[in-house]
Amino acid sequence: MPKDYPGIDFSTFKIILIEGSEHTLNSMSCDAKSASKIYLEKMGVNILTKTFVSDYDGQTLILNNGKNIKTKTVIWAAGVTANKIEGLSETYFTTGNRLKVDSINKIDGTNNIFTVGDIALMQTIKYPNGHPQLANVAIQQAKNLASNLKKIFLEKPTKPFVYKDLGSMATIGTNKAVVDLPFIHFKGYFAWLIWMFLHLMLILSVKNKLIIFINWAWAYITKDTSLRLILKPKNN
Repeated sequence: MPKDYPGIDFSTFKIILIEGSEHTLNSMSCDAKSASKIYLEKMGVNILTKTFVSDYDGQTLILNNGKNIKTKTVIWAAGVTANKIEGLSETYFTTGNRLKVDSINKIDGTNNIFTVGDIALMQTIKYPNGHPQLANVAIQQAKNLASNLKKIFLEKPTKPFVYKDLGSMATIGTNKAVVDLPFIHFKGYFAWLIWMFLHLMLILSVKNKLIIFINWAWAYITKDTSLRLILKPKNN
């Protein structure tokens, strides 16, 4: 950022992360929670856990503990709320506008309406509050539903959805990441490489993979982005 914004004194910057739960990366393992907190604090981030934002007027951020933060820059990244669908009764919607579904992703109370992914809330013994809103959940539900739709058409018994947790990972910064696999947890440089590799493999075409790999390599070696913003600082 200092290279893009030469007119700003970055020594005055203060970054505060406000987290409603008890830990950063609260849905991951204890190792990941601990490592992410340490990484962020070493990078100069002030962390406030078990804290919620009550209001913001464009100048002051008001917290639920009665404290205020003077700031003109707030980046909101607090979870996913589904868009409501017109024509469906309010009784179908639950927390976060999610639609309650049965074991084959059919909306409870309907005969032929199905939904998968972030908007679907399927309660199980292991996931009483619904499955995590992750891409892997949506992909697995979609595959299971496609198979079940064929079975319904052929009047065969359907198969209930069972989520296979393939693991989760998060990057905190260059050379800093955490990985939770069903059989092992690890962090640091190797975890960061794994995160980079898997994200690169998920990109569709070989051409795009190559371009993005070159951009990433350039950014890593030069500590600079391949893109440049040309900005003129305002005169006071």
